[in-house]
Amino acid sequence: MSNAFYFIVCALIWGTTWFAINFQINIVHPAYSVGLRFFIAALILGAIALVKRYPLAFSWRYHRSFIAGGLFLYALDYTMLYAAQQHIVSALLALMSSSVVYFNVILRKVILGKPMRLEVVIGATLGFIGIAAIFLPELKVMEQQGYILVGILFALGSFTSASVGNILSEKVLETVPVVSFNFYTMLYGSLFIATSLWLTQTPLIWPEASSFYIALLYLSMFGSVVAFGCYMKLIQQIGSDKAAYVVLVYPLVALLVSTLFENYQWSVLSALGVLLVLTGNACAMGKFPIQRWFSSFTFNQ
Repeated sequence: MSNAFYFIVCALIWGTTWFAINFQINIVHPAYSVGLRFFIAALILGAIALVKRYPLAFSWRYHRSFIAGGLFLYALDYTMLYAAQQHIVSALLALMSSSVVYFNVILRKVILGKPMRLEVVIGATLGFIGIAAIFLPELKVMEQQGYILVGILFALGSFTSASVGNILSEKVLETVPVVSFNFYTMLYGSLFIATSLWLTQTPLIWPEASSFYIALLYLSMFGSVVAFGCYMKLIQQIGSDKAAYVVLVYPLVALLVSTLFENYQWSVLSALGVLLVLTGNACAMGKFPIQRWFSSFTFNQ
């Protein structure tokens, strides 16, 4: 499969998971929703690994990386993300999520010693401005109504954790198949969450609404098994800095879902924002010779 295929599938699925998560918010404790989601996903991935005969026997050195990945990518990232969505509007959450690209660029340099790619930084900046333009009307309303600091702190914690997990993943995926990696990290992530819920004696009340369980299955099978499979393939093949640009594209899919089901009204500003995000994506993926242009400009100076 091509990188474009993995990118599109990941963006399409994650763009719809924002809508699906709404059916779980304020229904049960967010940690239960996250834990169940990734435990079900781990069971599916384990079955796939056995059928397809992906390796499941790894040394303790690898398991330490799986444990770290489970903690940062799933336990901390998604528990805080669900909690943030309870406190702040999705517009601010979408805007803040774009910070993952910058975190990845910096941490990739610090932890892995890999260079900061100029095209990714420029592309991320264009995407950030585009996301801000798209959600500007909602952000203005939020300013008038005030926003909750707790939600912002949860969101920042979520995206910082996601970035650390992305960088750790890039290193491990050099030698471990994606299915094996996702199986162990999701399994460990769900075990972390289960342990924290047991230690805090957080009660579980099973919801009666069928929509909760439909959303749970969708988030487990598609939002986790399929989308994270595609995302990890991107990290494996193009690096965590470029792969993270998905977080700037899938809000556009969420926007289309909102147009269909929530009567979102388009404007000139939102259309301009979409154009900026797509242009930024083209920059980040190397479709424009940014590095050559920049070198030529500095030489001429």
